[in-house]
Amino acid sequence: MNIPAIGVGTFRLKGQTVIDSVTQALELGYRAIDTAQIYGNEADIGQAIKASGLSPDALFITSKVWVDSMAPGKLQASLRESADKLGVDRLDLALIHWPAPNGPVRLEDSVEALADAQAQGLTRLIGVSNFNIADTTRALSVVGPAGLATNQIELSPYVQSPRLVRFLQSQNVHVTSYMTLAYGQVMQDAVLQGIAARRGATVAQVALAWAMQQGFSVIPSSTRAANLQSNLAASELALDDADMAAIVRLNRQARLATPPDIASAWDD
Repeated sequence: MNIPAIGVGTFRLKGQTVIDSVTQALELGYRAIDTAQIYGNEADIGQAIKASGLSPDALFITSKVWVDSMAPGKLQASLRESADKLGVDRLDLALIHWPAPNGPVRLEDSVEALADAQAQGLTRLIGVSNFNIADTTRALSVVGPAGLATNQIELSPYVQSPRLVRFLQSQNVHVTSYMTLAYGQVMQDAVLQGIAARRGATVAQVALAWAMQQGFSVIPSSTRAANLQSNLAASELALDDADMAAIVRLNRQARLATPPDIASAWDD
């Protein structure tokens, strides 16, 4: 099973807002949905999925285990609860949301519990999120070289994390990019605006295409049908080598998501 190149993200969306967003996304043709336990919207997403009439087997649903459920036993139970809220028999992909290096549970124990959840049939694939090179290495030591489906990381034209990306690719760990649009900051970028004008595209499409053209998956969110449709069309946009090189030069490792206590030190 491959992770879809593009899915709809649901971070910061709750209640009717997330129901409407996911409903619109599914109507437009999205088939991958990304959520997390800490988002507090799994039940709302489950409602949208049920109302869509689509079989869960036609979808690719990802959720992430929050740091207070990383202990063996508790982790597996939390994924059963996530699946129940989402109205599915099992998840397609379950991730450890943050490594929480200062937490009470050893990372290896959490990864082992995640692998056990997979063995129990609670999720088809397992992976991690926000893991640096050292964290990923420790996780791989538990599940083996083919054990992690992805590492979901903040990745945008402004946060390209080349060392981490090269390492993940060398280990055949798929890269999933979140915050690819840098909370909308890319929209004001002159370089991206220039590429968009030359390509007859939107700036958002350029940023998303830049990520997908490198083989990364993207999970942009929106509450507007027009933006959801435009983002989905980014997979059809082709950037040339000069475009890609110009975007590479925008990297400044300006992270927007590094919460204290649950994040490890980054490699770049």
